[in-house]
Amino acid sequence: MELAQVRLLVSDFPACYRFYAEVLGLKPQSGATEGPYEKFSPATGSAGIALQDRSMMAEVLNELGGTATGHRSLVVLRVDDLDTYCEQIAARGAELVHGPAPMTDRMRVAHLKDPEGNVVELQEWLLLRN
Repeated sequence: MELAQVRLLVSDFPACYRFYAEVLGLKPQSGATEGPYEKFSPATGSAGIALQDRSMMAEVLNELGGTATGHRSLVVLRVDDLDTYCEQIAARGAELVHGPAPMTDRMRVAHLKDPEGNVVELQEWLLLRN
């Protein structure tokens, strides 16, 4: 078994597309800015994040037809230099809601939200300290 992607069901597809492509800097697979589906990949690794228009999935699963509320997911991205990456994405319109700050002695994190309210955690892994 292989994890293919984490898919987020979104209501405002264009805003979420812009956030993942332009603000976070992930590479879109096809350039479908209006949806109803797009997969995004980081520069390294094989995991991906996909967006799917919520109304399209509601045609399959009727229970998804209502408006989603609350925190429904946490997308985690690892970066090499948290402070620099946070400065770059802030310049592109990201609003950090927490950090950068230590989470443990081995990791620093920052948090922000996408246009649908999904929480994105940025992680910088630190070397073990003696």
